[in-house]
Amino acid sequence: QVHVVESGGGLVQAGGSLRLSCAASGRTFAMGWFRQAPGKEREFVATISRSGSSTLYADSVKGRFTISRDNAKNTVYLQMNSLKPEDTAIYYCAASINNQLVQETFGYNYWGQGTQVTVSS
Repeated sequence: QVHVVESGGGLVQAGGSLRLSCAASGRTFAMGWFRQAPGKEREFVATISRSGSSTLYADSVKGRFTISRDNAKNTVYLQMNSLKPEDTAIYYCAASINNQLVQETFGYNYWGQGTQVTVSS
């Protein structure tokens, strides 16, 4: 069993930045970030392979968000720059038991409780 805990959410003005962190309790392979806005389905944001050499981003965040990881700390990060009001959502971290980069929620085995990100206009 792997436990995943997100942190770093908060309130920021449009154009600002936030860095989310995701700490995992055990060995993980591919890890991803998803988000869910009120009244909407959970959507893919970014994913990263175990080595960190491969990443994949949703078109809506490409060029603004960067996913990275520190395996010595069992931690994955999501650096979010140039934030927009439409980025407002609960952000979830997910861990997979395999190393495939998947954009769908079914590709991940363990989920955190989420951290709220609110971007004001």
